[in-house]
Amino acid sequence: MVDIRQEFIEQAIQLTRNAEVLPGGATGGVQELAAKLQHAADTKTPLRIKLGMDPTRPDLHLGHTVVMRKLKEFQKLGHKIVLLVGGATAMIGDPSGKSETRPALTKEQVEENAKTYFAQMSKVLDVSQAEVVNNADWLHKLSFTELLQLAGKVTVAQMMTRDDFAKRYAEGKPIAIHEFFYPLMQAYDSVAIDADIELGGTDQRFNTLLGRDIQVAYGKKYPQLVMMLPLLEGTDGVVKMSKTYPEHCISLTDSAKDMFGKLMSIPDTLITRYYSLLTDVPQSELVKMDEQIASNSINPRDIKLALAHMITEEYHGKDGADKAQEDFINVVSNKGIPDDIESVKIDSEKSILDLLVELKFVQSKGEAKRLIQGGGVKIDGEKISDMGLVIKPQMDVVLQAGKRKFAKLV
Repeated sequence: MVDIRQEFIEQAIQLTRNAEVLPGGATGGVQELAAKLQHAADTKTPLRIKLGMDPTRPDLHLGHTVVMRKLKEFQKLGHKIVLLVGGATAMIGDPSGKSETRPALTKEQVEENAKTYFAQMSKVLDVSQAEVVNNADWLHKLSFTELLQLAGKVTVAQMMTRDDFAKRYAEGKPIAIHEFFYPLMQAYDSVAIDADIELGGTDQRFNTLLGRDIQVAYGKKYPQLVMMLPLLEGTDGVVKMSKTYPEHCISLTDSAKDMFGKLMSIPDTLITRYYSLLTDVPQSELVKMDEQIASNSINPRDIKLALAHMITEEYHGKDGADKAQEDFINVVSNKGIPDDIESVKIDSEKSILDLLVELKFVQSKGEAKRLIQGGGVKIDGEKISDMGLVIKPQMDVVLQAGKRKFAKLV
């Protein structure tokens, strides 16, 4: 057993903040990770840190940055980040956590969705120093014989240990054979790029651990460690942040104003969790913050304002964050209206439901109805309840939807 030097123990402790390392052992993965870090330093061979991404949607949200921030920590220590675009696997669709078969994407859809990924990731990582690969480059070249050899390294019984597959089988829901290939292909990616550590959300546990097994099957003496990061809750504090729930999702492409406002809408119970997963504030300060909130010695709103400013500044700069905070305080705290409110010319009569959709204040008439029922739509500061309200030309009023969306109707 090689003695692990203290500097690498300390590095591993810092890297495992908010993370679960598998296999963990008695030290929760610290010893195992420290051993890899020390060996990399002694041999002057940077670790290869894998993050796989299936570009199923064109933009990223704050939930994605939890893993990206961890990659940044490894990058600062001099290790090689390998960003793997799932050009082949995205055409299958990851069944993890899904209750039914996911529709496959076309090659064109994958390429289109991938275009904006790296521009958005560069707000967190130095993408220029990362190794970018596409698994289509090797998966599409596998011969039928090679594919059968790969499939022969995993049993159906192993695949059925996945909760989602087991649940669907028990409920009599179909599981297509190609869905078994998704985790198998993701695992083979670790062989192809010779990964030392693979990062992923907690929903990727089975897939990433299978990568270890497949690496061993292909002769790798020291297979990858797996680092699991938490899934960030959306602004409702219930479901995980996802573009499937846009009303609770904070996209990296959101304006500074929208990002700030959405961050201010999170429940108080999520404040320190957002600080922990989305900022570099030390754990000791977070413990103190929790104690202050619990004892009512500080107003949670003040801590939330600092959080919203900190995160917004990271993606939009200090000036953008300052202006967003100023607008928020004016609109929400002082019941005011933004100075830069957009004017919208009304040329003909429109129903309030159609207008809310047209202005992109909501995504559907159903959402518009729910917003009105909840008292979230106002005209000149007065709540409206009439679903059949008709907006006429030249009314010269201010329409407000929710806390942050305004339009001057002229």
